[in-house]
Amino acid sequence: MLSLNNLQNVIYNPMIPYVGTIPEQLEPGTLIVIRGHVPFDVDRFQVDLQCGSSVKPRADVAFHFNPRFKRTSCIVCNTLMNEKWGWEEITYDMPFNREKSFEIVIMVLKEKFQVAVNGKHILLYAHRISLEKIDTLGIYGKVNIHSIGFSFSSVQKSGTPQFSLPFVARLNSSMGPGRTVVIKGEVNTGAKGFNVDLIAGKSKDIALHLNPRLNMKAFVRNSFLQESWGEEERNITCFPFSPGMYFEMIIYCDVREFKVAINGVHSLEYKHRFKELSSIDTLEIDGDIHLLEVRSW
Repeated sequence: MLSLNNLQNVIYNPMIPYVGTIPEQLEPGTLIVIRGHVPFDVDRFQVDLQCGSSVKPRADVAFHFNPRFKRTSCIVCNTLMNEKWGWEEITYDMPFNREKSFEIVIMVLKEKFQVAVNGKHILLYAHRISLEKIDTLGIYGKVNIHSIGFSFSSVQKSGTPQFSLPFVARLNSSMGPGRTVVIKGEVNTGAKGFNVDLIAGKSKDIALHLNPRLNMKAFVRNSFLQESWGEEERNITCFPFSPGMYFEMIIYCDVREFKVAINGVHSLEYKHRFKELSSIDTLEIDGDIHLLEVRSW
């Protein structure tokens, strides 16, 4: 489970520039969580995942994450190999603000890094150097860092079996307050949308229909009761999905509502329209995703 609270090997208030050994081998599922504050006079800062800490010759940098604040604000990502930079990947969706706090979460995946800032997905960066070579974290530039923490629980092992879609399964136990469903997957690169439905098997009523639509950045919720759809709910502070991203969706059943979190961040509530919670016994998933894991308890 993706948790930002039970971090290991936490370093508090490090001096910048900071260069430190990463305490364990990076593997798919590792999280690096950096919390800090952007000073007023910032021009740029960077977080580097390095292969060693050599200065001359300069150590390879597998992942260079570099927010820049001059002229057009942007995040530049790159890789340094044999003291030569590769091609820049630039993100103009800038989540950092002067004199504001931030939380950077770098999730290590099998083929890429996935970065969220303040709970919002920001970018993906495909590996150009193999993970085994990365052993050092460097933070440089004008930035105040409050804490650096790691989570080494593995999320996504190589060769994870994929479930075929549409996926239909009975829940381990019927729905009720305190019940949880966890869905892990990866959004297809050209995804339009997908749906997750909690269904009362006997009546075929859909108690909860979750339908993220990537082409319009809408997270649609509804219920299909007595052979007809109800009114859609769409309000959301931040659309949490992006093409190519890994996600963990947690659906928690409370007494009055379902609560949904994506990658450890609360996303929405949905008041129960279908009241016979114990009749909800089936999960259906379909659409433009690779489904990696489903669990319920």
